[in-house]
Amino acid sequence: MTERIANLKKRFAELYASPVAGVVSAPGRVNLIGEHTDYNDGFVLPIAIDRCTLAVYGPGENRRVNLASLQQEGDNAWFDLDATIEKGSPKWANYPKGVAAGLVEKGVEIAPMNILFDSDVPIGGGLSSSASLEVATALAMLGAADREIDDYELALICQKAEHDFAGTPCGIMDQAISVMGQAGKALLLDCRDGAVTHIPFDDPGLVLLVVDTKVKHDLTDGGYAARRDQCYSAAAKLGVKMLRDADADMLASTDLSDKELMRARHVVSEIARTLQGVDALNDGDYATFGKLMYASHKSLRDDYEVSCEELDEIVAQAAQLEGVYGARMTGGGFGGCAIILAQAPQADNIAEAITKNYTARFGFPCVVFATRAAGGGQSETNGRS
Repeated sequence: MTERIANLKKRFAELYASPVAGVVSAPGRVNLIGEHTDYNDGFVLPIAIDRCTLAVYGPGENRRVNLASLQQEGDNAWFDLDATIEKGSPKWANYPKGVAAGLVEKGVEIAPMNILFDSDVPIGGGLSSSASLEVATALAMLGAADREIDDYELALICQKAEHDFAGTPCGIMDQAISVMGQAGKALLLDCRDGAVTHIPFDDPGLVLLVVDTKVKHDLTDGGYAARRDQCYSAAAKLGVKMLRDADADMLASTDLSDKELMRARHVVSEIARTLQGVDALNDGDYATFGKLMYASHKSLRDDYEVSCEELDEIVAQAAQLEGVYGARMTGGGFGGCAIILAQAPQADNIAEAITKNYTARFGFPCVVFATRAAGGGQSETNGRS
């Protein structure tokens, strides 16, 4: 991390004629279980991972905010602080613009500034690269303005940016864990009222492997929104506010369409699995947690229809390997990453077997890396941790 920050500061000096005022970081996330439940007022259980978006920032001039990223070389952007902040091109800059608009709406006076980003969160991998970018932007802008905002309110501002400026109707999970993650802890988040419980996830005998299929997904292409709408339609027909309020018995006799029934069945069962998973982690019962992971993947594959051939292959292969407790896709789906919960001594063998099988099956390699439960967004200027 020290080397990354030093390199980013050097690039900042080359790009902008202004001193560095601060450095912030915001992590990506892996969701252990509880997929597509957040926008149904359910429970989720993510961890912040040790991959993050860094942002170096400094004072600007001419009432402008300048944006650049090492991942978007030559595709820089800027917006005028004396004009209405609007989305546009380049596409990646809509995330920071949306955050800025949200902060202005909350009464934050954004200072003219320059920001340079660098991220090692895989883009389009289902590990919330967009949320880490949003939270890093917010922390940089708050640092420059010498302002602080409540954690959950900050997450809501970043979520609104994704809705309004990126066109992804996401739930609150990604932004919340990027802001509020704690090292060695998973975050049980009640997406109805924002209540947070930190669950131990720091057993040294345990490893979480992330497998990036390298199959990119785009949650703005309509598939994500369609499923959310189907959930809301199902809830209305069931006479409940959200599918959080439904149960399996209610689904037994309904006039739901086939798709609505499938979506509702996943959400209701996934919320139950998430709470069962918390109990399993608290008990150190990783075998039970692993079974819940497999059940979650099956539900996402069959009822929610957001898996893909590559993700299914990884999960099926993992189930055959010694030392694996469980595996599932993670994130919005349509590609992205799978996760494997395993015994730490077997990690290298598992990663090697998964990579070998995947390459033989699909003709290109996946990327496997181990991660841990890391802390949330941090800033040198306002002491966030």
